[in-house]
Amino acid sequence: MTPVQAALESATQTFESLRALEPQILRAADLVRRCLLDGKKLLACGNGGSAADIADFTTEYTCRFLGDRPPFPAINLTADGGLLTAIGNDYGFEEIFARQVAAYGQPGDLLVVATTSGRSKNILRALAEARRLGLPTLALLGRDGGEARGLATVELLVPGNVTARIQEAHKFLFHVICELVEPALKK
Repeated sequence: MTPVQAALESATQTFESLRALEPQILRAADLVRRCLLDGKKLLACGNGGSAADIADFTTEYTCRFLGDRPPFPAINLTADGGLLTAIGNDYGFEEIFARQVAAYGQPGDLLVVATTSGRSKNILRALAEARRLGLPTLALLGRDGGEARGLATVELLVPGNVTARIQEAHKFLFHVICELVEPALKK
């Protein structure tokens, strides 16, 4: 098997594993739909490649996904370099998202996190802060879910040990959620 064939086989296996997540995917889309239709906002965060996926996910709501419709509030908590570095410097890197959740989170808002390992301290702190505020949460996780497993209202756990495959699946899941939510946003 060539390296390309091996990568395709690995990706295919990862995507096939997502079939088992259909009930959780529908619950995740319902959380996002209810949040936005109730006039609340999405708060979203991740690190590295997951931060890039979060940026795309929030953009799909504030700009558009498949077609023209009103914009909805989706805040990418990874976007402000000045704020991130100030919080990191003054409070520690583990607080960069939790402090923003505390600042922006209001009843009914939804925190969305993505982490391939489930062990990122800043993601764990963001989930804890959302819980303290009573906010529902959606976590896209990888591997065995790490310490984040069991902390979110809805979890989409992508099994496997290859970070790239997990991130590819997370991106796909984010887009599926958008596809499920967008028709309700056009009304």
